[in-house]
Amino acid sequence: MRKVSVNKYRHYKQQGFSLVEIILALSVGLVLLGGVLGVFEGLRTTTRETSSYGELEENGRFAISVLTDDLLRQDFWGDYTGTFDLSSINPVPAAPAVECIGEGVNNGTFPTAVGHFRTLWGKDVTSATPMNCITNAVVYTTPKMSDIIQIKRVVASPLVDATNNPVTTTPPGNYYLVSNTNGGVVFAPGTVPGVTNGQVWQYQHHIYYVKEETQGSNKVPVLMQGQLTTKMTFSPIIDGIEVIHFMYGLDTDGDNIINAFVAAKNMTADNWNNAGSTILAVKIYVLARNTTPDNKYTNTNTYNLGDMSFSVNDNYRRLLFTSTVTLFNARVDSW
Repeated sequence: MRKVSVNKYRHYKQQGFSLVEIILALSVGLVLLGGVLGVFEGLRTTTRETSSYGELEENGRFAISVLTDDLLRQDFWGDYTGTFDLSSINPVPAAPAVECIGEGVNNGTFPTAVGHFRTLWGKDVTSATPMNCITNAVVYTTPKMSDIIQIKRVVASPLVDATNNPVTTTPPGNYYLVSNTNGGVVFAPGTVPGVTNGQVWQYQHHIYYVKEETQGSNKVPVLMQGQLTTKMTFSPIIDGIEVIHFMYGLDTDGDNIINAFVAAKNMTADNWNNAGSTILAVKIYVLARNTTPDNKYTNTNTYNLGDMSFSVNDNYRRLLFTSTVTLFNARVDSW
């Protein structure tokens, strides 16, 4: 019988994807890619918002902390327990070369012979020059306003030498107070004047206000601090602080209970001089704003800062901070 050879290799026809299958695959891929991109954009937006609010939290809380710490020690004069004036604190140096003088009588760096020495004073800012030493304060359109505040005191810790005794010579760069419970002397750096059982403290005079700085294409509000060394010098300390506002808690009947909180614009000369009333506390309002706008965000909020309320309509995120500070030195008999 004749054998028939059979080819064991069979040939199959190869076929690709059809056009419909390709279109379906691309459609599914685009849907998946869109989902991934949506998640990515959402994460990016969330990260941006979180970063923005983190910046606001940090700046606002730092501003509240700085102002609170200064106000807590306002009118603190070391061991001296009386009223800070020339009847017991004498002599005092001549005014520094660059001096900031607030409104009213006896509102310079050191006490003078006439009037009550103002260790705390504030004002609503209606011009770029709210004090003689300031020329660049930001001026907003009412009802939105910011304040200026000045605080005088000494640093909380006395100066001591290596053996923990009061220093006999002070380093350059600041003014100082040497005091005991009955009186003292304010003096320029150098040899400490003789005051029986006296301790030495660094004298401080601080001023806070808001100005605007140009950073790139943006106008950025900045909290400024004026600090007395041998003259008054100013420096920016916190970016993004748009408004600082203060209301002063007055005791008008001598019972050590606050009768009303009053804004600076409504304070009288007697209020500042503690004549017929005493400032027992200060409410602080700080409005923090992002330094750059977010064009994907619109802010139409209304912010209430005590007696002041205003609305915005822009692309900046903001947070409002508030704190009430008791002025322990306002009615204390001894420290």
